[in-house]
Amino acid sequence: MDVTEWLLDSDPAIRWQVMHDLLDAPPDEVDRERARVATEGWGARLLALQADDGYWGGQEYGIDGDRRSVMWTLHLLRRLGIDPEAPQARAAIARVRDGVVWREWGDLPFFHGEVEECVNGGVLALAVYFGELGAGSERIIDRLLQEQLPDGGWNCEPIEESTRSSFDSTLCVLEGLAAYEQAVPGAPPEIAASRRLGEEYLLERELFRRRSTGEIVLPRYANLKFPPYWTYDVLRALDYFRSAHDRPDPRVADAVELVASQRGDDGRWLASTPWNGQVFFAVDAPEGEPSRWNTLRAMRVLRWFDQR
Repeated sequence: MDVTEWLLDSDPAIRWQVMHDLLDAPPDEVDRERARVATEGWGARLLALQADDGYWGGQEYGIDGDRRSVMWTLHLLRRLGIDPEAPQARAAIARVRDGVVWREWGDLPFFHGEVEECVNGGVLALAVYFGELGAGSERIIDRLLQEQLPDGGWNCEPIEESTRSSFDSTLCVLEGLAAYEQAVPGAPPEIAASRRLGEEYLLERELFRRRSTGEIVLPRYANLKFPPYWTYDVLRALDYFRSAHDRPDPRVADAVELVASQRGDDGRWLASTPWNGQVFFAVDAPEGEPSRWNTLRAMRVLRWFDQR
């Protein structure tokens, strides 16, 4: 089968990324397709679910894994690639900025973040994407730089409970720091230095191995899922390195092979076990069926790696 045609037969959120990342389509064609994310399909459906007070599901983060919240809806819109300048997106973000607070953390405004590194890394990535940089993002960056552990990464667990970094937390922070560096010319050099240490933490472990034994740290790191939420897997990590670096570090090769090994005979990747939690609606195939999200993300990672 023609995998690319199969990918294009889908939601605008997937189509525009296929056009941009796999087909090198002309920018004006990509922009036209991307603009449809705010008015059609998954993106439009998510925007329509926002309440007038700025919340989705009445929650800023989500209780007991509920993904129908501000945090995870905005992250999904970001991963769908909604144009942050679309009028519908700007109106939604204005409602978040003006109405959503972290009620368990002194009513801090949403884009100021809270206290956990994995959450704050994600909020920073959202603030960059949706153009909400300012005092809140400066607060987050100051915290993240201070909270980096001696091994180079981060961990949402209190320092009293763990002095070892977490793959999950580290990747969440790296996504935020890299996004900030790319968006802010002349960003303070200590941000780049911190990011490089965090990347080195993952690269020293080839993105999924224990340094002590070489075995995979957790089986779920090989479970490719979309959306990933806060959880780590090798495809999410590789997609981060693809977006942050023109050329791959040689130490990602085994992670690339792990992803490539999951490709089916028909050239597609299957949907793996989704992460837990209630959602508004599914944006990927059921477990065990061909996944457009996994196929798109794996193909663009392989393309990036092959161009080294």
